[in-house]
Amino acid sequence: MRILFAGTPEFAAQQLQNLINTEHEIVGVITQPDKPGKRGKKPVASAVKTLALLEGLVVIQPSRLTVEDIEHFNADAMIVVAYGQILRQPVLSLLPFGCINVHGSMLPRWRGAAPIQRAVLAGDQESGICIIQMDKGLDTGPILASKICSIAASDSSGALALKLSELSNELLPRVLSQLITGQSTAKQQAEEGVCYADKINKLEAEVDWSLTSKVVQRQILGFNPEPVAYTYVNDLRIKIWEASFNNDPHDFEPGQIISISKHGIVIACGSGSINVTQLQIPLGKGKILNASDVFNARKDLFSPGVLLGSLKVNS
Repeated sequence: MRILFAGTPEFAAQQLQNLINTEHEIVGVITQPDKPGKRGKKPVASAVKTLALLEGLVVIQPSRLTVEDIEHFNADAMIVVAYGQILRQPVLSLLPFGCINVHGSMLPRWRGAAPIQRAVLAGDQESGICIIQMDKGLDTGPILASKICSIAASDSSGALALKLSELSNELLPRVLSQLITGQSTAKQQAEEGVCYADKINKLEAEVDWSLTSKVVQRQILGFNPEPVAYTYVNDLRIKIWEASFNNDPHDFEPGQIISISKHGIVIACGSGSINVTQLQIPLGKGKILNASDVFNARKDLFSPGVLLGSLKVNS
């Protein structure tokens, strides 16, 4: 089958790599335009574009995908994974097998832009992959194949994405074979259980220390690896990459440091506390530090009693 692939983030790049390793021919790759770099640096390519260029594939980056952008590829189908644009009907109906979407949730739960992160943030215990025949609605098309996976209490969004990528690697080739042989069957999505996975706003990633320790840990897991949960110590924005939680009572203010050791920085929440074991400080090379690194070199920033929080709190 001659395939066009449309996708943008790392999760989509994983699916593209899976397809490259099959017998199908990738005739072109569609991804979002490069994003402006930080502080005036050169534009940054998407994960999908980076992989596609390494593999010698043709890449296009239209600001709004149209039939004219893709008709000359003579593709049989388009595989769409977290592309970032809603496709219009002329595009959806152009190719013989239409547009096939690989979606990171058990639809109709978490339709929309950020299903993997929203599942982790919500504390869901299950997720999965749905492969759907796209229609004009937002992730409303009939399901061609699906498979459930569990979400472990320690799974970050990045870890869950890897699990789902493995499921897709199993399901998608099967679906494509069924389409070719005319053996594909589709079932309509359930009408119950619909909810939406809104696009992640970076402001959401600021830790709200007034919440319970369990919910704060979900924030840390849900925003790893992007955009990464953060807080402030004085005027420094600290990214928190890894932490565990406990429900032990305490007499500290939310956001106040209870203790620091080589095993972590214990921070009070609205109830319970979290123990931060990996963080990133915008000093020096700005690399990710483990707890022992912080204790040995930066413990002056995290003395017991220091109050973490927004710039407004600490100003």
